[in-house]
Amino acid sequence: MENLEVYIDYIAKVTETIGVLTIFLGSSYSIGKFMFLMRSKNPVSYLELRQSVGKSILLGLEILIAADIMATVVTTPTLKSVFILGLIVLIRTFLSLSLQVELEGKISLAEKQKLNIVFGHSVFKR
Repeated sequence: MENLEVYIDYIAKVTETIGVLTIFLGSSYSIGKFMFLMRSKNPVSYLELRQSVGKSILLGLEILIAADIMATVVTTPTLKSVFILGLIVLIRTFLSLSLQVELEGKISLAEKQKLNIVFGHSVFKR
C-alpha cells in the first residue's frame, strides 16, 4: 500500500508539471504565432491572441485541479488538508469561470452546473 502512495504522488507531480507546461507552451505558441503572423498578409488580432492564451490557461488550470485532487489521495485526510484543497479548487474554479466569461462573453451551461455543485443551490435564475 505504501508503494501505491509513492506512485500516486509521482503521478500527481507529473500531472502538475503537465499543467504548468500546458500553460507555458500554449502561451508561448500563441505569442509566437501572433508575432509571426503580424508580418504576414493575414495578421492575427489581439483578441485572437488573448483568446488563445486564455484557452491555454484554462486547460492548464483544469489539469492543475486534477493534480491537486490526486495529491490529496496520498496524504492523510485531515480537516486542514481538506479545507486547503477545497479552497484551492474554489479559487481555480473561480479563475476558470472568470477566464471563460472573459473569452466567450457569457457563462456556459457546464460552468453554471459547476457553480451549482460548489454552492449547493442554483446561483443563476433560469
